[in-house]
Amino acid sequence: MNRRLVPTREDCVYTSCYCEENVWKLCDYVRKQRTAPLEHLFVIFISNETRTVPLWKQKSGHGELPVIWDYHVILLQADQSDSLVYDLDSTLSFPCSLKLYAAQALRSESDIRPEYHRKFRVVPADSFLLNFASDRSHMRNSDGSWKMPPPTYAPICTAECQMNLDGFINMDPAIGWGVVFSLNHFLQRYIGSTSSASSSSSSAARSW
Repeated sequence: MNRRLVPTREDCVYTSCYCEENVWKLCDYVRKQRTAPLEHLFVIFISNETRTVPLWKQKSGHGELPVIWDYHVILLQADQSDSLVYDLDSTLSFPCSLKLYAAQALRSESDIRPEYHRKFRVVPADSFLLNFASDRSHMRNSDGSWKMPPPTYAPICTAECQMNLDGFINMDPAIGWGVVFSLNHFLQRYIGSTSSASSSSSSAARSW
């Protein structure tokens, strides 16, 4: 039996609305437990210029309606013929094949208004572990209160930086880490086609 890359969904470190830190913890687990070479893992930031990206099959969704995130973060394992997605906020399996995730969670953009089109910043896991920092200030209201309760562990930082989350969310390919793809180019790169995403368009998206 192959060893699990990460713990079961129930045993993973998880804090609602802190997807970037949840994925950092997954990468850190792989690094410490050596369950796979880090070069096979990629952290995927999903966002766009308007910070409005629809995703389906999310725990906070309602039926077949998508959730509109300002950004979302997933982990991609791309060391086999069918890449695997690890999304702790998804109602799909954990992990889930990228083909299924594309069809069910990402879906087609053919009927979605351009301002909702998704972009994908693909960051190697080792680079993410080395460079990512967040003081969680983006999750505070103007009066200093929390929008959502933060993780119980200390904020993730580096020796040089306390906060650079925007450098990962920003989809300007000229700045930040990794490489920015459109949906079609992302799927072409990691599953060899764009057809999976176009097979399950939702009528909920057509009014946008």
